Amino acid sequence: MTLREFLSDQLSRIALQLFCVGLAALFLFVTGTQPDVLALLLLALLPVFVTVYAAGFLRQRARLRELEAILNALNRKYLFAECAPPPKGIYERRLFELSRRAGRAMTGAVSDAQASQREYREYVEQWVHEIKAPITAARLICRDLDGETRRKLTAELAQVEAHAERALFYARVGSPEQDCLLRLVKLEKIAAQAIENHRSLLIQSGVRVETQGLDCSVYTDEKWSVFILGQLLQNAARYRGPEPVITLSAKLLGKQTQLVVHDNGIGIPAHELPRVFDRGFTGSNGRNRGGATGMGLYLCKKLASFLDLDLHMVSQEGEGTTVTLTFPAKENLTKL
Repeated sequence: MTLREFLSDQLSRIALQLFCVGLAALFLFVTGTQPDVLALLLLALLPVFVTVYAAGFLRQRARLRELEAILNALNRKYLFAECAPPPKGIYERRLFELSRRAGRAMTGAVSDAQASQREYREYVEQWVHEIKAPITAARLICRDLDGETRRKLTAELAQVEAHAERALFYARVGSPEQDCLLRLVKLEKIAAQAIENHRSLLIQSGVRVETQGLDCSVYTDEKWSVFILGQLLQNAARYRGPEPVITLSAKLLGKQTQLVVHDNGIGIPAHELPRVFDRGFTGSNGRNRGGATGMGLYLCKKLASFLDLDLHMVSQEGEGTTVTLTFPAKENLTKL
């Protein structure tokens, strides 16, 4: 708090006091008090007046600084009213009591919201696990169908499974630490699992996948990394060119390892590239080809951030897209 702010806050009180002093001086003058005596009285009152307001300013400023220091030191700042020192004066005591009541109400509302969110997340996770049973049953039924029908239904079932998996990861993205296990994993294992998960889509789309130099290991969560790579493979297959090829390669960057996913698809317009990781953004390609939700890359970015993965994308419209995943060195991981 500055002196100007303090005086501005006290302006009405100062004006009232000056008005009362003026009336008192006028009364004394009318009743015969000599002007010299009035001047001496006013000069005597001036330092008292200044001292009282200066002391009030210093006291309030010190109190605010004390409270601000306590607030800054708290990790959970909503507990400020509970941790603040005893209030001084009846007004401050009542104000703190109101703040405590408001804080308790807010804490209760947040707890209720978190409980509701947790219940919803648990329901989605349970639903995803339950939906896998009929999907598996449908796959078994497809074996008795003729070749073309079986191929089409298998591809559609793969899409249903991919959407269900995306819903599961979206439900978990709010609290990823509950389902994260960072360990040393082979890149070729991650790539093989991601390709296998989306084999039907890749085959149906006529996409050829090439791998180069994936015989290295990285510290990451295998399941999440498979999901991220799977989303990139899905996008590459969906926005493919005439002779689609996806290349997965790895290279060392000091103690870090990079996984480069390159495709020769239709690419992304330059003005849309900064927004591809935004939630719900589909872009012109998504609108033209349909089926895009704008959630895949958003989830990739969120999960990559938690895994300390650097996710970088470059694209040239009409030529293809390159996505680089930079896995951190073990000593740089914050989740271990």
